Amino acid sequence: MPVFAIVLIVIAAVTAGVLIFLSVLGKRLEKRQAEQDEKIRESSQTVSMLIIDKKKMHMKDSGLPEQVLSSTPWYARRAKLPIVKAKVGPKVMSFIADTRIYEDIPVKKEVKATISGLYITSVRGLHGKLQTTKRKKTLRERLLDKATEYRAKAAGSSAPAKKKKK
Repeated sequence: MPVFAIVLIVIAAVTAGVLIFLSVLGKRLEKRQAEQDEKIRESSQTVSMLIIDKKKMHMKDSGLPEQVLSSTPWYARRAKLPIVKAKVGPKVMSFIADTRIYEDIPVKKEVKATISGLYITSVRGLHGKLQTTKRKKTLRERLLDKATEYRAKAAGSSAPAKKKKK
């Protein structure tokens, strides 16, 4: 058997092993995530709060309680988190927002938020609807817009061109 065929077989076996490992790991992490979401839903409560500021920052700069910082693994401390500073009753507190709703949180507005500990899971407007921020268009959307503009111009200029006078 040629060396090239043996190398290909070994590469295929290693690739298959990695794929099986990743699928098993993914299923295990998915189950753990579902359990955590259920615990968050059980301990959630609705609170009225005034959003003061929101930023993505490191945990050590966020103003979270020392107990939260000490219980966080070292590799997670370097990551930037969506931090929301809000006034709940007479206290100003720092919260960690869910990344899915971070963009929807309005600044300097009063909202009803569903929280679980220091974690904001959802936000609703207290006085009417929340204004959603306009997101930046993707490259594909911008190219499609340019293409439709180009087609519209081409269709509009399909009339016969005027003859030049001599």
